[in-house]
Amino acid sequence: MPGISALRAWWAGHPPAAGAAVMATGVVSVGLHLTGDETVSRVFLWLACVAWVALAADFVVRLVAQRERWMAEARSPGALTAVAATAVLGTRFSALGRQTLAEAALALAVVLWPPLLHLVMRHWKRRMPGAVFLCCVATQGLAVLAATLAAVETAAWLAHAALVLFWLGLVLYGVALRHFDPRQVLEGAGDQWIAGGALAISALAGAELLSADSARLYLWNDDDRGVLRNVTVALLVLDLAWYVVLLAAEVARPRLRYDMRRWATVFPMGMTGAATLSVAAAVGIGWLKGPGRALVWVTVAAWLAVAAGAALKARAGITGRR
Repeated sequence: MPGISALRAWWAGHPPAAGAAVMATGVVSVGLHLTGDETVSRVFLWLACVAWVALAADFVVRLVAQRERWMAEARSPGALTAVAATAVLGTRFSALGRQTLAEAALALAVVLWPPLLHLVMRHWKRRMPGAVFLCCVATQGLAVLAATLAAVETAAWLAHAALVLFWLGLVLYGVALRHFDPRQVLEGAGDQWIAGGALAISALAGAELLSADSARLYLWNDDDRGVLRNVTVALLVLDLAWYVVLLAAEVARPRLRYDMRRWATVFPMGMTGAATLSVAAAVGIGWLKGPGRALVWVTVAAWLAVAAGAALKARAGITGRR
């Protein structure tokens, strides 16, 4: 049938960065859970799961039947969205009480992370778009999920593994920053926001590590906890500064046409809201809760706008209209 053929042709053309849509939808679900809007949060979780399954099936098909294409796509930074999206969903599953699913997500993300990170970093160039920071996002996504599960399962080893990933993620951020093209702040099609989103998920990882500590685990002494607290707060401050800079750049040079990389704008926005709320709880800064809630709902509005653009783009691609 012509319609089905057109649909298949459109779907076959999606790039690895399509995983950013799952990341964005998943983090909106996480943020809404933190604000207490559980029903809406579960709707977004369901949408994220459907998208993840579709992209995972396509990932396997390309690996088995289109090996050359898979290898070419695995070298692009967008390939790391597979790790980050899986970790974000795992974190939401844990909050829902589905620890077995969360553990499975962590195991899968850990398996995918080393080969994809190696392939991506081997093919970095001197001046890169914002997607270069996905090396940090993927690593910190593992740290967040590991720290979350460590708290639930009272597993000190998992918390210490998460701490190693946390510091490694910060190192990778610094390396990525050297390759980032600063002109992307004004010229990027959406993924320039990951420069801030990587700091947001790093702050969230720090908050989860702080929250994982308890009398039963006793993970950190006073000095360790003080360092972790200060670094986490500093990361959130830097993230919020990036948010202001990137938002100002959007106002100065509007880029209103839909681009798939706009999902990489929604994810950092949502992650900033989630990080703000989590840091507020972990370090006891109550006044951050209001801004955190506002940022989450701004992200919901951004998600709806990008989803509308994606739907129109998909319709045009399937019907052949311009």
